[in-house]
Formats: sequence, C-alpha cells, structure tokens
Amino acid sequence: MPAAKTATTSKKAAAPGKQAAPVAKKVAPVAKKAAPVAKKAAPVAKKAAAPAKKAAAKAAPQVTITLKHIAAALAEAHDLSKKQAEGILGAVVALTTRHLKQGDKIRLTGLGILQVRNRAARMGRNPATGEAMPIKASKKIAFRPAKELKEAI
Repeated sequence: MPAAKTATTSKKAAAPGKQAAPVAKKVAPVAKKAAPVAKKAAPVAKKAAAPAKKAAAKAAPQVTITLKHIAAALAEAHDLSKKQAEGILGAVVALTTRHLKQGDKIRLTGLGILQVRNRAARMGRNPATGEAMPIKASKKIAFRPAKELKEAI
C-alpha cells in the first residue's frame, strides 16, 4: 500500500506537461522486489548475530587506559590544561614510587592499599629441564583492593 500512495502522490505533484506515471510505475515494482530480499536477509542476520554474541561472551576486547587518558578526563572535569593534569599524575606516580621504596604503605581511600612485601628465598623448577633450582629472595608490590572497589566491580 505505501507504494500505491507514493504513485498517487507523485502524479498530483507532477506538472501537467511532464510524465510522472512512468516514474511511479518504476518505483512500485522495485518496492515489491525489495521486500522479499529483506525477508531473506533477516534470517542470515540472525545466524550471524548468534556467533557474535558467543564471541563477545568469551573474550570481550579489553581497553587499556593510560595516564594520558586519565589526565585528559581530569583536565576536562576540573578545568585544567592536559599538561597540568599530566604533571599532577606524574607527581603522584613519583611520590608513590618514592614511598614504596622507603617501605611505606600507601592507602588510597576508595581504591585500596599498596605496599611492598618481602618474598622469601625458595626452591623452584626449571620448566625446560625440570631441574630444581634456588630462587632468590625478592620484594614485590602488593595491592589490596578497598571494599568499595570490590563492590563496584
């Protein structure tokens, strides 16, 4: 029915001396041919959508946010230049590093606690040969997430 309305509308809108009828006849058959094609395309789209959902559930692409991204967001939210925001974040990283080297514990409210933990010397195995080998004592940075962060995720 929409094709018929289009044909009558184009006849009324056309000037008396121009040929509007052949144009209307060409439009109506095209509309009839397009409808079956759309019906055939719909099942194909459903089949293609099913594997896409499975792939998204298995491995969603993980986005990496850098300090520059965070600095840009902070700059926009707090009316700072991007350079100032990057400088502030750089200073936070430098201060965090300095305090961790000193053995301090850093508590970031709402985020968690960063601290250095000592790992004792232990025996390990060479994965290639299976041979037992000693592993030296070392330090590691441990992060314990805050309750708010755990609940948010």
